[in-house]
Amino acid sequence: MKINFLGTGAAEGIPAIFCNCTFCRKARQEGLVRSRTQVLFDGELSVDFPPDAFYHMAKSGADFSALGYVLFTHSHMDHLYANDFILRGYKYASALTVPELHIFGNREVCEVFCESTRRELRDDIRSTIHLYELSAFEEARFGGWTVYPLKAKHSSKDPLVFLLEKEGKRVFYLHDTGLLPEEDYEYLSMIGGKAAELIVFDCTFLFDRADGNARHMGLYENAEIFRRLEELGLADGHTKKVITHFSHNAAPTAEKLRRAEEEFGVIAAYDGMELEL
Repeated sequence: MKINFLGTGAAEGIPAIFCNCTFCRKARQEGLVRSRTQVLFDGELSVDFPPDAFYHMAKSGADFSALGYVLFTHSHMDHLYANDFILRGYKYASALTVPELHIFGNREVCEVFCESTRRELRDDIRSTIHLYELSAFEEARFGGWTVYPLKAKHSSKDPLVFLLEKEGKRVFYLHDTGLLPEEDYEYLSMIGGKAAELIVFDCTFLFDRADGNARHMGLYENAEIFRRLEELGLADGHTKKVITHFSHNAAPTAEKLRRAEEEFGVIAAYDGMELEL
């Protein structure tokens, strides 16, 4: 399984679009960029599709005409920019590698997608895009993938995080969310199975501790989730831990990220990072 971390920033990006704090000023001076979060699996499955997707395609060389599936965590604008999909056909796009696109998300994602594309999406393009509503704890299967949607703790309506499986490989995709609700662990204990090869963590806060009601996480919350998954046999010493979705408020400097890697045994993602499982 090939995994491309196309973007690794939170909603405001790094440097934050309207910010003039010390960290963002330095980021602009040094050319440090973290675009909005998007992860591409095997070139065919994108988790989320942010406003920076065009930039990701141009910078990474990813072939988005080969996308067969898009899995949305929730409807916030940094994760769902539906307007780009009006360009997937007609005179805007030809010779698509994969003619049909399958989009999965909760009810709100489906509603936002339809509203965002209602005015401009041509019928001939619409006929090649298929929307599927996902709910927590109702698995979905498509194109060799099995997806187990879990409840996220976030401010959007019914947000989701995922356990993804393909060809015997398992990946937890855990953002945007705070600490997982107990229902998730109960569901995962019923699923069982082997330890995941990879966990992708929301690490918006980095070294800053989150309170119990937080809708994002930092390193300490990541460690707590890892411990719980270990107890269920769904993570172990061989599981890779990647942190991403960084906010400028946490000032994710190179020094801080090296410290995180050393102290917590994680891999700090950066825009364009690739992993092979």
